[in-house]
Amino acid sequence: MIPFRFLHTADLHLDSRFAGLAHISPAIRAYLRESTFAALGRLVRVAIQENVDFIVISGDVYDVSDASLQGQLRFQEALKELGEHGIHVFLIHGNHDPLDGLRLTTEMPKHVTVFGGEKPDHATACRRIDGQEVAIVSGISYPTAKVTNNTAVTFSRKPGSRLFHIAMLHGNVDGDLLHETYSPCSRRDLIERGFDYWALGHIHKRSVLHEKPVIVYPGNIQGRSIKETGAKGCYIVDVDEAGRSTLQFHELDFVRWQVRDLSIEGLSNEAEWIQKVEQVIEDIRAELPELMSVVRFRLIGRGDVHKVLAEKGAAEDLLSELQRREAIRAERKDYKGLVWTEGFAIESGLAIDRQRLLEEDSFLGEMLRIAEHTEHSPEALEELLNSALKPLLENQELRKLLSMTSQEEKLSWLRAAAEQGITMLGGMDDTVEAAESLSYQQAGGQNDEN
Repeated sequence: MIPFRFLHTADLHLDSRFAGLAHISPAIRAYLRESTFAALGRLVRVAIQENVDFIVISGDVYDVSDASLQGQLRFQEALKELGEHGIHVFLIHGNHDPLDGLRLTTEMPKHVTVFGGEKPDHATACRRIDGQEVAIVSGISYPTAKVTNNTAVTFSRKPGSRLFHIAMLHGNVDGDLLHETYSPCSRRDLIERGFDYWALGHIHKRSVLHEKPVIVYPGNIQGRSIKETGAKGCYIVDVDEAGRSTLQFHELDFVRWQVRDLSIEGLSNEAEWIQKVEQVIEDIRAELPELMSVVRFRLIGRGDVHKVLAEKGAAEDLLSELQRREAIRAERKDYKGLVWTEGFAIESGLAIDRQRLLEEDSFLGEMLRIAEHTEHSPEALEELLNSALKPLLENQELRKLLSMTSQEEKLSWLRAAAEQGITMLGGMDDTVEAAESLSYQQAGGQNDEN
């Protein structure tokens, strides 16, 4: 087999609107919107610098089916630059940019192959340096926005060809609940088709699902919400003489989303908490000096500061101040190292003796025991949520949203509810003893000193 190199990318979502960010300055919103285009530019540079023979783009080039004019023109510009360097592009359309979407009726250049939507087609990929045939690329596009049948089972190798076979599929493998179940299939479906490499798209978290054959989600090239944390980019794939694939991830994003845990334990007052938050922000700035960061702080642990956070609105006040400071940086066009605080998730609690409360025969103790059991039992968690949310589940949209909610998010609801119960039943007392005394009295006990 002739060795070669290609780039695998997907889910460009050009011109994404980044909806859902509150109180964001116009300058930062404009930078966020530009970030998908900037990531595309970086992708083109990586392809050229790494001397890839060709690129496979596994769907969702655009963010919406009626792609913006700017998005289309910028993508055409990228394709033109790749063509000038002799880099062939193989492309399929996904649920966000189906074939029936409204777009410019322009003919694709000769170095771009777009697969149709009726059945998987075959195309031959060649090595740039000498034009030798090195791979058979197969793919199928979404004819419409919703493809609910298993298209993976319609793929087959090109009869008689001993070249390396790449399959391009935009779909949901093994039922990822955080994404729409479009073109659903299983890993077994993919493995049994006999391909050497499955170039997947649709799931925005990069992962290697299988090694032989290689089954890969590269993720999207630019995170667009707090649910898309961590580095985003593409894979460079080297195929050797034996047909073995070696993957190397390349970061492409200009804005990095992240969730940071910040414990309140050991903090004695509000000033110490503010100082700790500000220090973490400066740490992030130092860690990612070339990127803009968007961070959500998850406040955890137990301590007296929780009272200030939950009762006095300190988190909201600090959030406004932090955003004001970064907005000033944005007005100066100082986006590198900018750290935008997206919000605070208060998952901290009062400083209590939780173990003692768990052992008490009281309403609060029983509530905590239920929460403890449910946290360690996915089945019990689902049963509790379905019971608590039963009146809401009559709404189809709410049922859909719940089905797409991750286990970690559901656990965070449970923990927040338990802490709220402690706070309410404890009456926001200043001391641990007062909260524990209240639960003891609720159990019908009496204070030893009486």
